[in-house]
Amino acid sequence: MKTKVSEIKISYRSKVKLSETPKIKSSATAAEVLFSNWDKDEIEVSESFKLLLLNNNNRVKGIFEVSKGGITYTLVDLRIIFGVILKSLSTAVILTHNHPSGTLLPSNPDKDLTSKIKRAAELFDIKILDHLILTPGGDYYSFADNGIL
Repeated sequence: MKTKVSEIKISYRSKVKLSETPKIKSSATAAEVLFSNWDKDEIEVSESFKLLLLNNNNRVKGIFEVSKGGITYTLVDLRIIFGVILKSLSTAVILTHNHPSGTLLPSNPDKDLTSKIKRAAELFDIKILDHLILTPGGDYYSFADNGIL
């Protein structure tokens, strides 16, 4: 008799040709892509954590919202982050979250989370290129540009 177990299927479907997606060349390019795809009605209401998923040529494969929280924080589960990165076969990632308050500087928990994600990514040969903090006014803070990645 055959033992019954659930079948697990992993898939990723691109809706856009990679050659037609933006190529990330700097934090400014990444911020532009993220701002243009962020819900303007929610950027100053609640904090969200997202992944900008990239291929080996730094072309955007997609944006994935990992979590949405309250006014001052959102919980981030590393298992979800890496499940998405691995499922999409991304080789590089830019982490991002917004600060509804408009504060540009990262908090200590922001720095700790970034460090934890970066250490885990190294085990999979995944590059964490940056972590951007976006504000409702259109400004951004880049961990990489400020030497804290």
